[in-house]
Amino acid sequence: MRWRPAAGTLVLVALLAAAAAGLARSAAGPGQDDPVRSVTADLRCPACQGESVADSRSPMAAAMRQAVADQVAQGRSRDEVRRWFVQRYGPDVLADPPARGVELLLWAVPALTLLAVGYAARRTLRPRPRRTADRAAAPPAVGPAPGGAARWAWRWSALGLITVVVSVAVAARGLDRPGPDPTPADPVTVAVGLARDLEAQDRYDAAAQMYREALRDRPDDTIRLRLAFALLRAGDAAGAGQAAQEVLSHTPDSPDGLLVLGLAQRRTRPAEAPRTLRRFLTIAPEHPAAPEITRLLTSHP
Repeated sequence: MRWRPAAGTLVLVALLAAAAAGLARSAAGPGQDDPVRSVTADLRCPACQGESVADSRSPMAAAMRQAVADQVAQGRSRDEVRRWFVQRYGPDVLADPPARGVELLLWAVPALTLLAVGYAARRTLRPRPRRTADRAAAPPAVGPAPGGAARWAWRWSALGLITVVVSVAVAARGLDRPGPDPTPADPVTVAVGLARDLEAQDRYDAAAQMYREALRDRPDDTIRLRLAFALLRAGDAAGAGQAAQEVLSHTPDSPDGLLVLGLAQRRTRPAEAPRTLRRFLTIAPEHPAAPEITRLLTSHP
């Protein structure tokens, strides 16, 4: 019956090889030849339903792909880029967030259980030293060595336990995960964050596009003012003036609204600009831009 241990070993090796091959194939994922696609395929599009950043055609996804491409061009690794997005927008921006909370517990408990079983098996099956007097008095051994059946029972029990624990952990992980359309990161937060990053790179046209995306989901004067500043820096004085007028229609004494409107009027309606800027100085004399506006009005009244 020596063929049984050999057959059992072969079956176990085959199962482990199949599992390793499956894990390696799963870890490889699509788009390994394209580092940008490799990262964007793992990011959720906040403005879409069930689409990754790699597959979405929305302007926000395009901006996120550009952000990934910029960082890959700077030599950042896949994990570094993913970490960059998680730090700004939270783990929900990932299509496959790392294990956490209950999910992490579901993996930790089986692992600790297996360690405990292994320790118990080692303690139970380890040969115990026999005293010399006992060995001399013992009759010659006949038949299978004592403890052999117990070892095989432990081995097969351990294998069965591993199978059950892993199956339960995988099934529980699947139940714990959200449905096929999990809630993505807040699209407004992502759009505003991308816009600020684009402004830091002096890409004001692209930043203005992101602010418009954010305003579609959440009309907000704070975002509208950022749009007005981005348009002004991009050279779109008419657009900046219009955005500032919308803010002033809600808050007539908004210092930033008056500032952007006055600066935009210097290009579109120069005769009205001094009056708007003087009103800005009256309302917000301590504003950081007040000294420069005072100098501007003095040199070009």
